[in-house]
Amino acid sequence: MLKLAAIVGPTAVGKTGTALKTAQLNGAEIISCDSMQVYRGMDIGTAKVTPEEQALVPHHLIDIVNIDEEYNVARYQKETARLIQTLNQQDRLPLLVGGTGLYYQAVVDNYQLMPLEASPELRDEYKQEISIKGIDHVYRQLQKIDPAYADKISPRDEKRIIRALEVHALTGQPFSRYQTRQENTYNFAAAGLYMERALLYQKIEERVETMFKEGFVEEVAGLLEAGYSLAHKPMQALGYRQVIHYLQGVLTRDQMINAVKQETRRYAKRQLTWFNRDTKIVWFDSGRFKDENSLAESISIYFRGQLSTV
Repeated sequence: MLKLAAIVGPTAVGKTGTALKTAQLNGAEIISCDSMQVYRGMDIGTAKVTPEEQALVPHHLIDIVNIDEEYNVARYQKETARLIQTLNQQDRLPLLVGGTGLYYQAVVDNYQLMPLEASPELRDEYKQEISIKGIDHVYRQLQKIDPAYADKISPRDEKRIIRALEVHALTGQPFSRYQTRQENTYNFAAAGLYMERALLYQKIEERVETMFKEGFVEEVAGLLEAGYSLAHKPMQALGYRQVIHYLQGVLTRDQMINAVKQETRRYAKRQLTWFNRDTKIVWFDSGRFKDENSLAESISIYFRGQLSTV
């Protein structure tokens, strides 16, 4: 059975540094599990690993598509499965690292994703409905026809809400019925990182402040100059949307920074809610370790014990 390990958790909890050290201790290569880090040019706002960090440990599925290209969970799942097989053949441990819950789950539980082609006409209708009545209105529709799937996603996730409504309209069946899984696909070990909420929120505030000091506004301005806009889905991502509103004069600088902090705290809470559902994850309180080395060593001991049992 192919081996696979993972380090997951909320934003700003310390996944990147811990994963680098864990990978070095275990002969691993890192597969990014972040739906935004696949896009070229979105570096500061996604807290993407630096070229120097990538030189320490090979990384995969970072900077692989342009912002105006389509990328989705089905493509991610397929490319990750291929990488897992290749790395195992090379006697390298694939280490999945990130905080995008759906991408993580689609891989580790081998979701059987629905191949139904999209209906542009239906999607346009739902988008129009959202613009008139708001996203809460269509989310309530989803709760009525597919409460199981509605409970899994964010009430603000327009893309996935529309997809689920579209599938129901085309097939008469709830989207969740098509999402079957095979939970024992891999010889698998997952470490979840967390810390006390007040400390996590402090780390989030520090990260956001650092992002702006490092030139986040300039990064977004450059992307706008390159022709990208809010019409491109990735540009609606956390942080990028608020910076665009600042550059458009909708928000002041202080309002922009505070909005990014607030939305990031909310996002971290949703991430924890998602990952807490997965009983395969063994949790490590990163705030209780003296440094990343000791945390990485503890995770490595767990990985070796778990992965040697099959």
